[in-house]
Amino acid sequence: MEALDLARWQFGVTTVYHFLFVPLTIGLGVFVAGLQTAWHRTGKEQYLRLTKFFGKLFLINFAMGVVTGIVQEFQFGMNWSEYSVFVGDVFGAPLALEALLAFFLESTFLGLWIFGWDRLPKRVHLATIWAAVIGSNLSAYFILAANAWMKHPVGYEVVDGKARMTDLWAVLTNSTALAQVPHVVAGAFIVAGGFVLAVCGYNILKERRSDPDRTVPLRRGAVSMWRTPMRAALVMTAIAGAVSAGTGDLSGKLLYEQQPMKLAAAEGLERDTAGAAFSPVPGIEVPMLLSFLATNDPDAVVRGTEDLQAEFAAKFGPGDYRPNVPVVYASFRVMITFGLSTVALSVLGLWLTRRRRPVPGWFARACLLALPLPAAAMIAGWLLSEIGRQPWTVQGELLTAASVSPGVSLTEVAVSLAVFTLLYGLLAVAEAVLLVRHVKAGPEPVPPAPPASPPGQDETTAVMLQPTLMY
Repeated sequence: MEALDLARWQFGVTTVYHFLFVPLTIGLGVFVAGLQTAWHRTGKEQYLRLTKFFGKLFLINFAMGVVTGIVQEFQFGMNWSEYSVFVGDVFGAPLALEALLAFFLESTFLGLWIFGWDRLPKRVHLATIWAAVIGSNLSAYFILAANAWMKHPVGYEVVDGKARMTDLWAVLTNSTALAQVPHVVAGAFIVAGGFVLAVCGYNILKERRSDPDRTVPLRRGAVSMWRTPMRAALVMTAIAGAVSAGTGDLSGKLLYEQQPMKLAAAEGLERDTAGAAFSPVPGIEVPMLLSFLATNDPDAVVRGTEDLQAEFAAKFGPGDYRPNVPVVYASFRVMITFGLSTVALSVLGLWLTRRRRPVPGWFARACLLALPLPAAAMIAGWLLSEIGRQPWTVQGELLTAASVSPGVSLTEVAVSLAVFTLLYGLLAVAEAVLLVRHVKAGPEPVPPAPPASPPGQDETTAVMLQPTLMY
């Protein structure tokens, strides 16, 4: 085993782990902002309780995402210095925009939102969470634009062995980025929707276990409170599923033009084939479907891995230009199966809960059991995207074997990999404990409003007499 292999494992492990938090942060932030908007417009106490409840879950996840994301930046310099030298000029602009504009916007206004309760006017405080949400989505855009450049490099020239950016606008409006950004963000909303459904399902089951006759929840309105965010999550997941399907279809057509090897590996197609079939599962094929999905022409020729290998070897020199076909093939089907299962569950839930009907107990249980599905689909999609690009870090320009740091030894990478794996394992336990503890505790009651000042007493005196309402 070489240092390159462990460096790839290390970046894969840390990225997969980090990517568990990123989509949940993006989708859950918008969901919390929506709840607070509903409270601002209606004044209903249940929306305020739900905002603070899901807001804490959002903050726990956000903090963990920041911690795990910092590690990746160090890896670029430690394990992938040759890659950093090659892409540095191109990546400098979008990543600087992400750090100085998007992340600054996100973190600053999130801080104002955290500490602005009862200190900022309601409308201003609502604006802070929306500003933070906009920042998180801008951050995703800039990072995904840089990632898309690795798959379809544009707006650059190679000078002295380094990529030099010639057109920032071309980098930010890369056709791959314009398809990838909405696809990934829609996937983030599916992940967040699945998380909210699981939390709501758990609390509905908890209420029914505490009162089998269902008299107390109906009287207190507890079940109806959880029905509201569940319905919102069902709508969000269903809409995001439609966007994901549309942008996924567009991404597949771009693969046909820009990364034919990845498309061939995703289907396990070895030879150039006219009217290529698509296999939903191994052993079952739908004739001409792959050609139609890739080009809208059922008779089109789809390139195969073996023919592309011969072409690339002649063009780029001797070497194996095929990715890990079994992993790419399996990841593609896991992404589709688990993602569609979550979306189908949301559509079913919308039908079951139509016209103010209560949430069936079995459906609440299904939502809880389905919690891992959207996250697994998201991770599978990332594996398909990144492993399918191998052996390139930058498609057609820089090989992975040429990207690793030449001065890093196998032992150094092995030690850092072991440390990161242990540290991330501990962080995973901490994250799970915090989330489970908060979900079990449920929403906190809203404190009563301060009483009106007695006649003759000014507002300053009244506030000084009630310090517990200030802090």
